[in-house]
Amino acid sequence: MGPMKLYFDVRDIFRAPRLALSGKKIWIFLIGNIIGFAVYWVLSYLALGFSGVGFSEAWGRYGLYPYLVCEPLSWFGYIVYWVGIIFWFFTLNLSCTAVARVTYKQLKGDEFYSSKDAWEYLKKHWHPVIFTSVSILLIVIFFVIMAAVFALFGNIPYLGEFLFALPYLLYFFGSVFTVYTGIVLLISFIYTPAIVAAYEEDTMGTVFQSYSITWSQPWRIILYHVLLLPLAYLGIQVFKLFWIGAFKLINIVFGLEWIHNMFGLDWLTGAKLAKITSWAASVINPRSLCDSVTFFGYSCNELFGHAFPSSVPVTTASLNGTEIAAGVIIAIFLFLLLMSVVSYGLSILSVGETLMFVIFKKRSDDDNLLERKDEEELAEEEEEDEDGSSDEDDSEKETADDNDSDDSEKNNNGDENAASSDTN
Repeated sequence: MGPMKLYFDVRDIFRAPRLALSGKKIWIFLIGNIIGFAVYWVLSYLALGFSGVGFSEAWGRYGLYPYLVCEPLSWFGYIVYWVGIIFWFFTLNLSCTAVARVTYKQLKGDEFYSSKDAWEYLKKHWHPVIFTSVSILLIVIFFVIMAAVFALFGNIPYLGEFLFALPYLLYFFGSVFTVYTGIVLLISFIYTPAIVAAYEEDTMGTVFQSYSITWSQPWRIILYHVLLLPLAYLGIQVFKLFWIGAFKLINIVFGLEWIHNMFGLDWLTGAKLAKITSWAASVINPRSLCDSVTFFGYSCNELFGHAFPSSVPVTTASLNGTEIAAGVIIAIFLFLLLMSVVSYGLSILSVGETLMFVIFKKRSDDDNLLERKDEEELAEEEEEDEDGSSDEDDSEKETADDNDSDDSEKNNNGDENAASSDTN
C-alpha cells in the first residue's frame, strides 16, 4: 500500500480528528495517562503528607484530583509535587512520540504498524524526547547567567560604566537571541515528538529542527493551530457525546422497574443501581478540579461539564459492603472512560503536529518525508539483502559440490579404465 496522498497545506489538518480516532493511538495515550496520573497522584499526597496534612483530610479536600499549585505546602512538599507534574508531562511526551510514529507509518501506507512496534521504537529514541527541551533550557540559563556576570562587572568603579556601554549592542543581540530561544523552547515542547518520530533525529538534530521550524514557519505554526485547536475541541465533544449517551442508556435500561417485575431480580432495582452509579460517578467526577483550574479566566468545567449525573453524591454510609465493591469497580471503568476522552483529544493534537511537521519539511526543504525510507525499512532491506546473498552463497556451494563430485566420478572412471588396460 502506497503513501497517503497529502496536499501539503492547511487542508491536511482536517484529517487529524479522523486519523486520531484509532484504538491503538488512544490506547497508547491511555497507558501514558494512567502511568503519569498514578505517579502524580501518589506524589501529590506525599507532598501533602510532608506538609502536615493527613490522608483522610486530604482525600476529603481534594479527592481523586489533587491540584496543589496554589496550596501552602512546605518547600520539600513543593519539590515532590512538581516532580510529579514533570513526570506526567514527560510521560505524555513519550506517548505523543509513540502516537506520532504510528501516524507517520500510517501516512506512509503501513496500517499494520502496532502500538508494540511504536513502544519498541521509543525505547531506542527516548533520549531526544526528554533532553531536547533540557538542552534548549540550558542555553537560556547560560545566557541569563552570562548576563548576570556582566552585570556584576558593571559595578566596578569607573571601569564598569564602559564595560556596560561599549558592548551594549552585544548585550542587545544576546538578549534578542535569549528571547528567541525561549520561544524555541515552547516550540520544542510541541514538535519534538513529531521530529523524533518522523525524522528520526537525535538530541542535537531535534534542537536544530526546533530552531529551524521557529524561524522558517512562524505563521504556519500560528494559523495551523488556530484550526487544530477548535478541531480538537469539537472532536472531544463528539467523542464525549457518544460516551455520555451510552452511560445514560445503561442507566435507563438497567434502572427500569419492568426488569425487576418481569424477571424477578430482587437484587437489581432502579434505586440500588442509581445509588451505586451515583456514588461511583461522584468519586471520579472532575467538576471540583475544573472549578479550581482556570484558563484565561474561564473554568475548564466546560470540557467535562454534564459528563456525569448532577445528583447529590452518595456517601459510603448509605452503601453496604457489596455495593461499595461494585461501586469501586464501576468507578474504575468510568475513570478509564474519562481518560479515554482526554486521550482522544491528545491523539488529535499529536496527529495534527505530525501532519504539520510533514508539511513544514515539504514546504521549506522540498523533502517529502513519506517517500523517505526510515530506519526500519532500511533494516528490512538489509536483512533481505543478507538473506539473498546467503542464498546465492548456498547455491554456489551446491554447484561447486556438484562439480567436485562430477570430477571425482570422472577420475574414478579414468582410473578404472587405466587399470583394465594394464590388465589387458
